[in-house]
Amino acid sequence: LFYGCRTHRATHSATMTEALDEEQVKLLKRAFSMFDSSKKGNIEKEKVRTILTTLGHTYDDAELDALLEGEDPEHTGTVNFDSFCRVAGHFLENEDDEALQKELKEAFRLYDKEGNGYIPTSSLREILAALDDQLTGDQLNEMIAEIDTDSSGTVDFEEFMEMMTGD
Repeated sequence: LFYGCRTHRATHSATMTEALDEEQVKLLKRAFSMFDSSKKGNIEKEKVRTILTTLGHTYDDAELDALLEGEDPEHTGTVNFDSFCRVAGHFLENEDDEALQKELKEAFRLYDKEGNGYIPTSSLREILAALDDQLTGDQLNEMIAEIDTDSSGTVDFEEFMEMMTGD
């Protein structure tokens, strides 16, 4: 039964990943990796909600809860990347690059409170720490250094876009 379940899930996952375009899979992989601070290949189910919100996607709470429960039959409270893709895929539309950029710009504006076109890395650090309280100071510093490519102490939209899409 267990092996049959795994095979079925793998087949279903391949179908879901194929249903998502390459950009969406890259975006989801990047977001998943940011929240998988322990690098064990799992994230807490609650973080799926945070990722969808951060990416600007709307969802029905009850539908999301039902999908997450279906992906966590052993009630571990976590989902792996394949499960995450299946759940997120229900809320993602097929988008072109322009629509994706527009969505990310909206998400960026949520954090750019002064509307000056950048987020101070201190704010980004607080956001990342709030989103994942398991991150150590070193991990946060590493993430910030990777995101703030020009060491300006701020993250502009291009850096934010690169962080979210990997482009």
